Amino acid sequence: MPCLTGSARPRASVRRGALKPYRPVVSSPHIKSAAVAAALSALDEGRTPDRPVLREAVRALLTVLAERAPGRSVEVRVPPYGAVQCVSGPRHTRGTPANVVEMEPGTWLEVATGRLEWAEAITHGRVRVSGIRADLSAYLPL
Repeated sequence: MPCLTGSARPRASVRRGALKPYRPVVSSPHIKSAAVAAALSALDEGRTPDRPVLREAVRALLTVLAERAPGRSVEVRVPPYGAVQCVSGPRHTRGTPANVVEMEPGTWLEVATGRLEWAEAITHGRVRVSGIRADLSAYLPL
């Protein structure tokens, strides 16, 4: 006969709300800032930054953007290294988001650090945007 009052096994005592969402630490903040500096230095010299350095720099700046513009109404994509949801407003839950910003890793470094203006990047086609909330000019440069 099934137990009508609940589970037959006692559960571990865990308070509701005590668990935090799992977010892995990709690297320490010190390494991230060093990666941004190394990637910008390589770009200034006309070189392509090493792939691991570029990946860390992109992710570091995406993390800063997500912290400064909390929310989930805009998805910022920098393929193949990362994407974040940011900017307060209606939350996106499934399918293709209505507000998307996408660009190359080098463009993201330039826009995020102020070396390239947001409007100029859009005018020259280096940033692809869709949606009414996809304007990140209020949050850039980081």
